[in-house]
Amino acid sequence: MKSQVVNNSLILLLPSLLVSLTMWSAPSIEKVEPPYWWTGMEYDRLELMIYGDELSGSEVAVDYDGIRVLNVTSVTNDHYLFIELGISPETKPGTFNLTLRQGRKKTEYKYQLKSKDDMPNGMKGLNQSDFIYLLYPDRFANGDYSNDILENSYDTELNREHIFRRHGGDLQGVIDHLDYIEDLGVTALWLNPVWTNDRPETSYHGYAPTDIYEIDPRLGGNQSYMNLADSCRQRGIKVIKDIVYNHWSDKHWIYQDLPDSSWINFWPEYTNTTYRAPTLLDPYADPAETKVFSDGWFTTYMPDLNQRNPHLSNYLIQNSIWWIGTYGIDAFRIDTYAYPDQLFMAELAERIESEFPDFMMFGETWVHGHGVQAWFTEDNHTQRKFDSGLDGVTDFQLYYAINDCFNEGFGWTQGASKLYYALAHDVLYDDPKEQVTFLDNHDLSRVFAVMGEDPAKLKMAIGFMMTTRGIPSLYYGTEIALSNFADPDGKVRQDFPGGWKEDESNKFEASGRNELETDVFEFTQKLANYRKNHPEIFTGRLTQFVPQDGVYAYVRHNEGEKFLVILNPTEEERSIDLSNMSTTQGMTQGFDIITEQVVDLESLVISTPAKTIQMIEVR
Repeated sequence: MKSQVVNNSLILLLPSLLVSLTMWSAPSIEKVEPPYWWTGMEYDRLELMIYGDELSGSEVAVDYDGIRVLNVTSVTNDHYLFIELGISPETKPGTFNLTLRQGRKKTEYKYQLKSKDDMPNGMKGLNQSDFIYLLYPDRFANGDYSNDILENSYDTELNREHIFRRHGGDLQGVIDHLDYIEDLGVTALWLNPVWTNDRPETSYHGYAPTDIYEIDPRLGGNQSYMNLADSCRQRGIKVIKDIVYNHWSDKHWIYQDLPDSSWINFWPEYTNTTYRAPTLLDPYADPAETKVFSDGWFTTYMPDLNQRNPHLSNYLIQNSIWWIGTYGIDAFRIDTYAYPDQLFMAELAERIESEFPDFMMFGETWVHGHGVQAWFTEDNHTQRKFDSGLDGVTDFQLYYAINDCFNEGFGWTQGASKLYYALAHDVLYDDPKEQVTFLDNHDLSRVFAVMGEDPAKLKMAIGFMMTTRGIPSLYYGTEIALSNFADPDGKVRQDFPGGWKEDESNKFEASGRNELETDVFEFTQKLANYRKNHPEIFTGRLTQFVPQDGVYAYVRHNEGEKFLVILNPTEEERSIDLSNMSTTQGMTQGFDIITEQVVDLESLVISTPAKTIQMIEVR
């Protein structure tokens, strides 16, 4: 009976004991993001996300000239605290103590402010002079076999025979083959996402990140990425980071322990996006369908982020600026651009441009219709009520036209006419020159396969892309005529032959290429390097002519310089009459840069062999 009384008394005392213990518990800090920042930034505020334990209700103090604590926000989960700091323009670089206090207990964290002047010499953006090379690090080359398998990862299988498993490629492999990339004529390198993507399966592709401040250790980690960025800069090659704002992985460390539920667009039951981007701009769209498109999940394992949450919005924007400032990145390719909140995307562009005016962002807009695609770009002429600030997009409409040009017969709106009509829609863009053109990519069937493995068609397509308006991009392996279809097995993400020491052949070396591969490689290389040294190709005004009898022609021209392109995708030799065109007047002679033959332009009635592209420097 006595012991029962004692136990009851203890039970009565428990609440007050817990309160007392809480008052005496010091907050603990496990992680602070961004991990450091800079002075001299245009935006004078910084929001730190503190992660640890017993953080809710903490008092925060900073003792450093030029820094003020503006706001401290506790959220539902006491593992998080958000601290907004004001940083005056006069603040000097250095390290300060961030002090968190709970009752009589306190915790201090040293936080570093660097100088913006010490950022790497990058952030140059992209323009038409550039030639982009897109590659999958996991599938390009294995430069460090020690990081192929990490025992503490969800996915510890290395299987090059399985297209959806890790193959072991890494950033060191890319560094090891920069000679090849530079020799090809590349000026900008775009890698599929390289941040940590630690999932039980399909973890190789990077589009379901689990930590957006960390480079995947199986690719070499943050230091390898810095080594790659430095090596590229030394060669005059720009760096493009592939970045995702729409979703994370369900294994992302924050998703596993959310600050609160408003960070994710949750639904009463799982709801997939419709993938129907036109609902954003359709004047007749039902609002419910627009919401499902924007807030529905991309897949079951990719939680859809709610960028309307101000803390998440700040977290994503600051993360982007941190990557640019730390590694001197020149441009972002933004995955699934249409899917995040569009007002957030506009704010993101504004914040980045204010810090890095020359930086470029282009978005993946896998949509149908020129008007739909143009709607997402900056200063467009539609009825959108805000400016996206997006410099360019991946030009899917021109991609569709290229495929139709080489795979269907000529007609009023068919064949080569598709190219003409596609470019006529450039009236919709404020600056069509900033659209990124392509023949295939990691999601699409390889262009060589789509074109029936016809090398003449492949070379015509490459020649057109490299001489029309926009910024051309090439998917790794197209230059050696890699083939395969995206469906049903996804083998367009195959390994580059020679990237692994056990490979039977090495296509990085001229001696390892067969006749077809050599032909396509040398064609691409010759044109890319010629393009580097002849700015009239990429800076000259584009004048196109209505296709005649299946033949399409255009001129790139500056003052006193002209470059004539004639494309004949038909099965027969055809002629085109340019004698009545004002842009061609005065042409008498040219030099075909591929055949290295002089071309007589006197009559301006020019015959072009079947399935040929002529690229003529006018002299």
